[in-house]
Amino acid sequence: MPIHPAPAPELAASPLPGRRRWVKLTLAGLCVAIAIGSLVAWRVSSAKKEEKKPNAPITLEFAPADLTQVELRSLSRTLPFSGSLSPVIQSTVKSKVSGEVRRVLAREGERVNQGQVLAQIDTADLQARLDAQVAALEEAKARWSMADKNRESNLKLLQQNFISQNAFDTANSTFEASAASVRSAEAQVRLARYAMQDAVVRAPVSGILARKMVNSGEKVGPDSPMFSVVDLSKMEIEAPAPTSEIPAIQVGQIASFQVDGFGERVFEGRVERINPMTEAGSRSVTLYLSVANRDGVLKGGMFVKGLLVLARTPATPVVPITALREDAGQSYVFTLEGGRIVRHNVTLGLREESAGLVQVKSGLAAGVQVVSARMVGLKAGASALLKAPQTAPAVPPSAAKAG
Repeated sequence: MPIHPAPAPELAASPLPGRRRWVKLTLAGLCVAIAIGSLVAWRVSSAKKEEKKPNAPITLEFAPADLTQVELRSLSRTLPFSGSLSPVIQSTVKSKVSGEVRRVLAREGERVNQGQVLAQIDTADLQARLDAQVAALEEAKARWSMADKNRESNLKLLQQNFISQNAFDTANSTFEASAASVRSAEAQVRLARYAMQDAVVRAPVSGILARKMVNSGEKVGPDSPMFSVVDLSKMEIEAPAPTSEIPAIQVGQIASFQVDGFGERVFEGRVERINPMTEAGSRSVTLYLSVANRDGVLKGGMFVKGLLVLARTPATPVVPITALREDAGQSYVFTLEGGRIVRHNVTLGLREESAGLVQVKSGLAAGVQVVSARMVGLKAGASALLKAPQTAPAVPPSAAKAG
């Protein structure tokens, strides 16, 4: 049988139950206080031990896409432009004489050579005028011949003193007037013959017939437009440029452009002329760019968009613009060298916004890997490594055959 200890004599004999309750509460409070104190002391001791332990080093891991290798490359500063194409050589053929168009010998889109007959105008009226002028010339020559004979006769009579000097001067004056009439009649004949030649309308330049504005049987007058001929071998672009960029634009600079409908094909042109005056409304300056169109694929009126190269650098180190950082006005980049992050202060040059690259004049060499990703909290000297690119698991031959 278990033996139970006898109650303390003073407690058992105590006639006051409230006093026993108070003693029990006091003992319980002391136990709780001792337990809490032990727990706090243990936590403080553990914290001190952890403070004494050194922090474990943190190694940053970069994916291949986070880094970019510095390479040597030539950059260019460009000016975007847009404009329309037009042939440098284009001519509107006009009628030089009046009359009815008898034949039209060319149509739109056909290639014509310089001097080729495009149309013929009826020459009946012109032939009549020529015949009249020829008759007037013959009459003038007959009068001139008679005046010449009278002058010779009067000269002999004057030498023999049979007539006065005044009579000879009158005969000589008649001779000179007749000679002038002959020259005038000859000029009228030449004009009539030129009109006959002008009745045959010829191409003034070699090129392609762009427009035919007359048909057979129509009446035309002097200066009536009949044809439009263009030479597509050399085209020109008229493009506006802001006045702020004019100091950097020079004759001979190269431009590249694209035309709708030609896909990714890139054409080239060069600055041929610069207008000396600004446009009144836009305050822009018109540039004229010449384009060699030897294959004739470009047509007049086509709209183009391109870039004009204002400056070009030699092959120098370049980095992505996203790799640049700045501290107190100093540009720098982070590189991964020997398993650590290294800071390099750099001097920048030309920016090529379209490619997202910037020239590094000094402070960085080619071949170094720079951190091109936008990351926060990078510090020079931190440990870092480049993760190997993940490769897709190889497919077993049996699975490949099954697929």
